[in-house]
Amino acid sequence: MAELRQIVLDTETTGLDWAHGHRVIEIGCVELINRRRTGNTYHVYLNPERDIDEGAVEVHGLTTERLANEPLFKAVANDLLHYLGDAELVIHNAPFDVGFLDNEFRIIGRDEHQLSKDNPVLDTLVLARQMNPGQRNSLDALCKRYGVDNSSRNLHGALLDAELLADVYLMMTGGQTRLSLGEQAGGGAAGRGSGPGLIDREGLNLVALDVPAEDVAAHEQQLDLLDEKCDEGAVWRRSG
Repeated sequence: MAELRQIVLDTETTGLDWAHGHRVIEIGCVELINRRRTGNTYHVYLNPERDIDEGAVEVHGLTTERLANEPLFKAVANDLLHYLGDAELVIHNAPFDVGFLDNEFRIIGRDEHQLSKDNPVLDTLVLARQMNPGQRNSLDALCKRYGVDNSSRNLHGALLDAELLADVYLMMTGGQTRLSLGEQAGGGAAGRGSGPGLIDREGLNLVALDVPAEDVAAHEQQLDLLDEKCDEGAVWRRSG
């Protein structure tokens, strides 16, 4: 089976809209290979060459003075492109981060590098809204929903948020979480224990429901997707 390489990516910025001159000030990335965190991360702070909105500072705590001696984006562009390669990007609210990074490449005259065209992008916010319609789907809300420990997230940080999102994404799409290649699934912060097993149904008073055919078909499609993404296939098909 071909190796599946994904990069969970997050940014922090000087404000909310790159079209109004705001810039990227932090990039954090976490590598997944075949749904396992490899420990290969990318993290950089950047000098935005402009002031940072007060509201943004309240979110991430990064000030203009703190970033004054950090590199400019043009100094790290090649390293970032090399790290990302052709991996699928996993991003929460992808248009925000991709829009900012594409703009950074435009600013340095490298319009040919546009993440929106060069890399497939999976937006976990869109996925969460599909899976949890009508519910809050912020990263904090998803951490709570899927049991991912975000107690260290007093302020937003690109690498921390990418690490949290990696755990959330793996839980959302198959129940597997952190950390490294060769590490057993379920051993991380979001899923401690010996992993999935058979459920003892003896003595349970189970209710049988008539499920519409279209719902069954949709469920099977989701299991097919998990079979493709998970080395051992969908747990529901292994534990039935």
